Amino acid sequence: MTIDLKAAASFLAGHGRLLDRRRFEFLFGRVAPDAVLDAVDAYRNPDGGYGWGLEPDLRAPESQPGGALHALEVFAEVGPTPRAASVCDWLAGVSLPDGGVPFAVPVADPAACAPFWVQADPQVSSLQSTAFIAEVANRAAARDPQVAGHPWLAAATRYCFDAIAALDAAPHAIVLRFAVGFLDAVYESDAEAGPLLEKLGSFIPANGIVPVAGGAGGESMRPLDFAPLPDRPVRRLFSTEVIDGDLRRLADGQQDDGGWRVDFDSYSPAAALEWRGYVTFGAVSLLRANGVI
Repeated sequence: MTIDLKAAASFLAGHGRLLDRRRFEFLFGRVAPDAVLDAVDAYRNPDGGYGWGLEPDLRAPESQPGGALHALEVFAEVGPTPRAASVCDWLAGVSLPDGGVPFAVPVADPAACAPFWVQADPQVSSLQSTAFIAEVANRAAARDPQVAGHPWLAAATRYCFDAIAALDAAPHAIVLRFAVGFLDAVYESDAEAGPLLEKLGSFIPANGIVPVAGGAGGESMRPLDFAPLPDRPVRRLFSTEVIDGDLRRLADGQQDDGGWRVDFDSYSPAAALEWRGYVTFGAVSLLRANGVI
């Protein structure tokens, strides 16, 4: 498996957001954390939340759970920042009484936003959103005591455990992916995670491919979506051969322009490019973490 890092950097220079270019540079030790954090700040609102297209298919300016999850994803990569506690404060303000986060809050201007964001019910907790946000927040909490001790995170974590325990059938593929990721993130800190991870693992076939109902043609969750990192409990759900095969698939996915493609629909020309930059950085980061790069 051979990856052309120079071509990937050139793709990001021509097509990627400044944020993903900075994340790429940080991954290889070429910039300090502040360079990445400054790029995230461009999407921050005075209320402590994040909008402005930080979630590429949600281009509205107001703060949204989708923006919060992408901000926390970056904070988990670069280390402690006061911004992380601030976004937890914002999340506490939009969370519902059961501790869950809605899929989205009302969108004032739907221009270039995916309809599933615009049509979301802000009064219903979403396991999909809450699990992804709680996953990356718990990973950030490993290095940031302000996040670790934040009451929002405790409530969201409790919601996720209860919602996953209540599942009596396989959820939507994307919900399954984020629920598995959440359980992996809290595996060492909470004894509830192990049995629930085993339960969700029973919904994933041996080949690790779960089609996304209602998605684009061929869109699926794959083994590395569920288990991106080596030496994590969730890797036990898959054989070595399955993971190695998916690493080859991912490595072979680099295009002639240096970037990677996505297998899902985008809802604006800007989002289509931004998602490619996001997944290009993600592919390089994941392959590096797995020793391919």
